[in-house]
Amino acid sequence: MNQSERRIWLIQELQKEMPEYAHYPIPKTSEEQWRLLRGLFNVRSPKEASEDFLKMQDTFLQEITREKGIVDGDSLEATALDRRLVLWQGDISTLKVDAIVNACNSALLGCFIPNHNCIDNVEHSMAGVQMRYACFRQMQEQGHEEATGQCKITPGYNLPAKYVLHTVGPIVQGELTEKEMEELKSCYRACLTKATEAKCKSVAFCCISTGVFMFPKDKAAEIAVSTVREWLDAHPESTVERVIFNVFTDEDKGIYEELLKG
Repeated sequence: MNQSERRIWLIQELQKEMPEYAHYPIPKTSEEQWRLLRGLFNVRSPKEASEDFLKMQDTFLQEITREKGIVDGDSLEATALDRRLVLWQGDISTLKVDAIVNACNSALLGCFIPNHNCIDNVEHSMAGVQMRYACFRQMQEQGHEEATGQCKITPGYNLPAKYVLHTVGPIVQGELTEKEMEELKSCYRACLTKATEAKCKSVAFCCISTGVFMFPKDKAAEIAVSTVREWLDAHPESTVERVIFNVFTDEDKGIYEELLKG
């Protein structure tokens, strides 16, 4: 099968599984077909999938990532401020590292809004339905929503990263508080701790809480850089040797460049 045939097969299988979406016609263009397929991925409830479905999905998603271009995190240039730190602008779902960070909500089940542009949606969409189910099983075992500033780990599945570190950042409503700043610091520390437990050497952080959670971008970046450096200094036994600050917008890139210029 080619990518077009795989895409249509996956859409049809998901529509059989979720007949409430069966009335959506399959679009003619590949872009619109992908939007429909990704939307169906996004609304699918966490549960197991058949071996045939996973095989087809995995081949399809891995080919998308290959076409985008996989970026080797070890090849990226270190910053002048600290040789352990890297700044990189791009799509975190294409980054080949030991672990990438996912800024998620307290349900820890991924974004259910079809084709939403949040990082939670992007990472789950490209990892495949296995990751939502893996999160679901951990949350069922835990028995309550995830607290802010903690971290769970899952395999990366179809992402180039081996693992995904899921952390819930603080939601800022109004003036930034000391509590919210401490919660954000906790996110970075918890992720680095979990990465060390998994023997990761490289970790890529997204800009936690700066999207819909409304944490001020400049302060969030300042906390990210200082907290990571302090944690690495305090934990020389950690396996983590390289931390990548992944940014997507030019604004975020400019903020981090100022902090990391040395």
